[in-house]
Amino acid sequence: MSTNVNLLGKGLKNLAILIFLFIASPITLTMGFKALQKFDNTPKVYWSYLIIALAGVLIIFTIFFAFKTFKTLLKAFFND
Repeated sequence: MSTNVNLLGKGLKNLAILIFLFIASPITLTMGFKALQKFDNTPKVYWSYLIIALAGVLIIFTIFFAFKTFKTLLKAFFND
């Protein structure tokens, strides 16, 4: 039973992207809520709703990408 080096390389690249997403997703959500507080009752309030929606989609994608990345890493380590 050996490690698939090509698949492991792909998994580690995905892991680096995943770490970036783990940092960027909550920061984007925080920025959206702070913009919502700051731009109360102004036309710019729509930008804050857009940022919050974008952060929600980014968080859902991060969770999906995490499962995909760990599946790739497990396949690299444990498959023949």
